[in-house]
Amino acid sequence: MYKKLLQSIREYKKYSIEASFYVSCEVIMECIIPFIVAKLVNQIRAGINFNELIFNGILLIIMAFMSLLFGILAGNACSTASCGFAKNLRNDMFKNIQKFSFDNIDKFSTASLVTRLTTDVTDVQQAYMMIIRTAIRGPLMLIFSSVMTVIMAGKIAFIFLIAAPFLAFGLIYIIRKSMPIFKILFDEYDNLNNSVQENIHGIRVVKAFVREDFEKNKFAEVSGDLCKEFTSAEKIIALNNPLAQFSLYVVMIFILYYGTYKIVISNGLDLDVGQISSLITYSTQILGSLMRLSMIFVMITLARESALRIFEVLNEKPNLINPVNGLKKIDNGSIEFHNVSFKYSNNNNFALRNINLKIASGQTVGILGGTGSSKSTLIQLIPRLYDVNEGFIKISGHDVREYDLKILRNNVAVVLQKNVLFSGTVRENLQWGDKYADENKLNWACEISCASEFINKLPEKFNTKIEQNGTNLSGGQKQRLCIARALLKNPKILILDDSTSAVDTHTDAIIRKSLRENLPDVTKIIIAQRILSVMDSDKIFLMDGGEIIAEGTHENLLKNNKIYGEIYTSQHRN
Repeated sequence: MYKKLLQSIREYKKYSIEASFYVSCEVIMECIIPFIVAKLVNQIRAGINFNELIFNGILLIIMAFMSLLFGILAGNACSTASCGFAKNLRNDMFKNIQKFSFDNIDKFSTASLVTRLTTDVTDVQQAYMMIIRTAIRGPLMLIFSSVMTVIMAGKIAFIFLIAAPFLAFGLIYIIRKSMPIFKILFDEYDNLNNSVQENIHGIRVVKAFVREDFEKNKFAEVSGDLCKEFTSAEKIIALNNPLAQFSLYVVMIFILYYGTYKIVISNGLDLDVGQISSLITYSTQILGSLMRLSMIFVMITLARESALRIFEVLNEKPNLINPVNGLKKIDNGSIEFHNVSFKYSNNNNFALRNINLKIASGQTVGILGGTGSSKSTLIQLIPRLYDVNEGFIKISGHDVREYDLKILRNNVAVVLQKNVLFSGTVRENLQWGDKYADENKLNWACEISCASEFINKLPEKFNTKIEQNGTNLSGGQKQRLCIARALLKNPKILILDDSTSAVDTHTDAIIRKSLRENLPDVTKIIIAQRILSVMDSDKIFLMDGGEIIAEGTHENLLKNNKIYGEIYTSQHRN
């Protein structure tokens, strides 16, 4: 896991090394200063001339300035390295997510992915910042200060060994108690993000049904659970600081008591005032280092759970493999399903069973069926948004798994059930279909989809701003824009997944007529709830329970299929 994460450091490795170097220099300066101060104190007691005093004073100022300079340089390098690492980590995660198939995405909730890209990366960033600065500074300060203490005070330095086991025991207790809580915390973060996302996305429904109080209570419950778990973790972690402070004060009291005793009985021969002052400074540095190290362990404990969640995203392998030297050309839009069965990875039951169908290039095909009949699942297999479990699907005589994924999906334009528009202009949204589309091509696509009707009434036409998710457009307007965007791909196959449900029947008929007249060579698959949207199709497939139960023209099905006749009668009853 750590090896995988550290690959994201890349160009910031240089700054990480620089930070460690500057921290080492800073520590050396800070450890030498008390030694010089102790020496100066003893010289003053013995009687020092003014020139030597000035010299030592200037030397201390220079060393203090050098320590400050190295600290600033270390801080800058550390910030650059940790922020750069976090940037690369987010980019690497996002790039991998873009490779995911729908099946991969189904493994992670949207809220969970958002948490991993934000909160989890921030936790790992802070841990990395502490590692390259504090984790270097702490051990170095501990080693250098301990060495200087032994040089200055001999055996008395071993007083620190009394505090070390006490601190170590406390640290182990803190880590063992807090680790399970942190695991729960991230699930709570996911629940919180999911609640916020769901509420904001459906805010119009919330207000329409006057459910604000219900949503507030639901959010308060999730937020309260998070607060409860975080409070439990913080209470345990909070023990770290008083534990270290207690150890520090015990050691200082012992040094002052025993040091004073030694000075008095030895008349300053075994220990003098300068050594006592430096011992106090070094004891502060040593126990301060132990405090920092304990905080690093706590931070790493927290970050480890975040790192595991990030690793899951980075290590997730797309289960749709793009073939090496895949076919780069699709000659026509003919489609064949042969004994196709499919089930979602999180479900043991087959969503589709034994599907067999043939569609000739240029045909208009309707797919009809009730909710849950797996109509959308069927069409998502054509551009390989999912892969079949059994059987095969052919386009233009070749298995879809033989085509280069980019070529395949550029030739199969799908207008999904859920219309998605992005913040930007109308033009920018349409150019998702063809980024080089000029005004003429945009007008051509919008005429066929009947989008020109409302675009020409917009204040800035194609340059009119669209809010995120197209909230400033009606459902029918969004559907027509999505159809136009799909047409700009110049696909061999066009799939409309209930994509005219929000437009009136007259506009629906005009769109279907325009598609038939302007795209005679394009295979058109129309999924619909109403028979009126598919009745003029060359062929209609009727689905139920993940199976095709009938196929034929409107007239044949109306004459020979009881279920189709009942649907038609119910929809056209006066």
